[in-house]
Amino acid sequence: MAGDREEAAERDRSPPPRPSVSSALERVAAAVEAVAAAGEFRNAYRRQLLALSRRIRLLGPFAEELRERRRTPARVDQEEERALAPLAGALEKALELLRLGHDGSRISLVFERDRIMKKFQEVIAQLEQALCDFPYNELDISNEVREQVELVYTQLKRAKERVDMPDDEFYNDLISLYNKTYDPSAEVAILERLSERLHLMTITDLTQESLALHEMVTSGGGQDPGEHIEKMSMLLKKIKDFVQTHNPEMSTPMTSKVTESSREEKTIIVPDEFRCPISLELMKDPVIVATGQTYERMCIEKWLASGHHTCPTTQQRMANTTLTPNYVLRSLISQWCETNGIEPPKRSSQPNKPTPACSSSERANIDGLLSKLCSPDPEEQRFAAAELRLLAKRNAHNRLCIAEAGAIPLLLSLLSSSDLRTQEHAVTALLNLSIHEDNKASIMSSGAVPSVVHVLKNGSMEARENAAATLFSLSVIDEYKVAIGGTGAIPALVVLLSEGSQRGKKDAAAALFNLCIYQGNKGRAIRAGLVPLIMGLVTNPTGALMDEAMAILSILSSHQEGKAAIGAAEPIPALVELIGSGSPRNRENAAAVMLHLCCGEQQLVHLTRAHECGIMVPLRELALNGTERGKRKAVQLLERMSRFLVQQQEEQESHSRLQAASAQAVPQIPDQVQENEIPDQLDSPASQFPVLL
Repeated sequence: MAGDREEAAERDRSPPPRPSVSSALERVAAAVEAVAAAGEFRNAYRRQLLALSRRIRLLGPFAEELRERRRTPARVDQEEERALAPLAGALEKALELLRLGHDGSRISLVFERDRIMKKFQEVIAQLEQALCDFPYNELDISNEVREQVELVYTQLKRAKERVDMPDDEFYNDLISLYNKTYDPSAEVAILERLSERLHLMTITDLTQESLALHEMVTSGGGQDPGEHIEKMSMLLKKIKDFVQTHNPEMSTPMTSKVTESSREEKTIIVPDEFRCPISLELMKDPVIVATGQTYERMCIEKWLASGHHTCPTTQQRMANTTLTPNYVLRSLISQWCETNGIEPPKRSSQPNKPTPACSSSERANIDGLLSKLCSPDPEEQRFAAAELRLLAKRNAHNRLCIAEAGAIPLLLSLLSSSDLRTQEHAVTALLNLSIHEDNKASIMSSGAVPSVVHVLKNGSMEARENAAATLFSLSVIDEYKVAIGGTGAIPALVVLLSEGSQRGKKDAAAALFNLCIYQGNKGRAIRAGLVPLIMGLVTNPTGALMDEAMAILSILSSHQEGKAAIGAAEPIPALVELIGSGSPRNRENAAAVMLHLCCGEQQLVHLTRAHECGIMVPLRELALNGTERGKRKAVQLLERMSRFLVQQQEEQESHSRLQAASAQAVPQIPDQVQENEIPDQLDSPASQFPVLL
């Protein structure tokens, strides 16, 4: 059965085969067969693609009947060729569109909405025209098949007149994330909608999207491929981080998780997409070259250093030698390693990395600004920091050039400036530089975190916000979560979450969420007073930062200290209300927190309170209609609640039997004596619950 599932999955991943070019009839038949063999479509155009595919598959009996008639005599009829040629061309155009929908980047397809919808309309119009006034009688088509073809024609004519556009909200969500124009308080809801609508919920889906995205962006016309790839990759990484955080059990593209007892007996097969095409080893530092292919950095650098100018996989000549980190794939490899009990590969240091190709004028401008950073004149320092801030904001090329010119240590020195405006420009410039993956290591190795924390505690509100955002940007790297957590950053972030502006609270929540993914930082956050603050946000009637608060609460509830602190805040009524009426993601997070609370020493207290608050009805509804993770948590909670209620019923029945036995043993006891001498604990609600040993 496992082999069957793997073969089925492979068929789903395989693109529709290309028809061979021969007679018009063979082209029609091959196109129809190719469409019938296509796998599922998992993107924003799924409805439109399925409709087009379904209509073409209805032409299968038509193509088969023509083939049957053609077999004797085996010749090509000229009239038939003329009649079928337009249909063959239209079907091949449709097949190209279906291939694009099957293989193309799901994110890029949404961005190219207008072009894709124009293609749909062109294909539908071409198919409709090819079937209009088709010479059925001349080709001796049976009435049954003719009726089916005419049905397809009618459907195409109706589809031609009615444009079936994708959801505008979906398109706007992606655009707002790409351009960073969204309301920060809506980020979690946007990521939830995108991950579900784009079908990016598993490691396999995310890996395939990463590969498809970079291949398509590189071949896209007109735009700067390096900057565009980086921006699109960071967007995909946002979705991946959201999915990983909210669904830590997401499936992997290979066998089930290996336990300690069986690890030595099972051979773990590394997925092909995680291997470098040159070394065939698991990639530590995957990078993208100009052709869109991904390689291990060290391997492709050796290839280039040997004088090669072509891509090892495609043999295409590379337009440039720029290596762009594949953020998403690197993170997916780490997740896969963790899932399978393998130590994630460590990135090797790169002391001899090539410097970015800055023009002489660009480098002269940057060097001039760096000189002003060292000036004793505060005005010049402020001006230079502001200019570098703007330059670093513009594109990835500038970020690399500024960092390579040695700006990071100079900007760090200004974080202690008494001029708050200079300090603000400096920390924001560092934030912009940190967006580029290669600069993160330079910032961390320069000892930046204590200085950033100083700004977080003492700067202007805008400087504090950007300091928090800098810590969030740096903490994307797992090993930096540990280093940042040990510098006193977490208490300062908790303070900003408490007293900052709305944007400051948002930045603080994002940084705290990222840092608390590391288990060692959870205790620091709890001891800094994060739980009461988060519970205040959860119960805030305005609902401000509710999504962020529930995400953080879900993470902290897995920590023993966190569970105790959450339980002490009497969260059950609020959690039950969220399970019943919250957003899909908040419902699942509330269920996850409840599940943690209902395990351990205080489980009876929490189970009792949850039952009193009427949790069973919203739990059943969540188990039926929630997100996948929400359904799992709801089912687990329902099982636990059911066991508790059964135990409670048994205790009540035992209590009743004891009362009956006492009444039978002393039937003549006067009422007054009975009232005074029956032990109090028999009437106490506490005796109705089992005692955990």
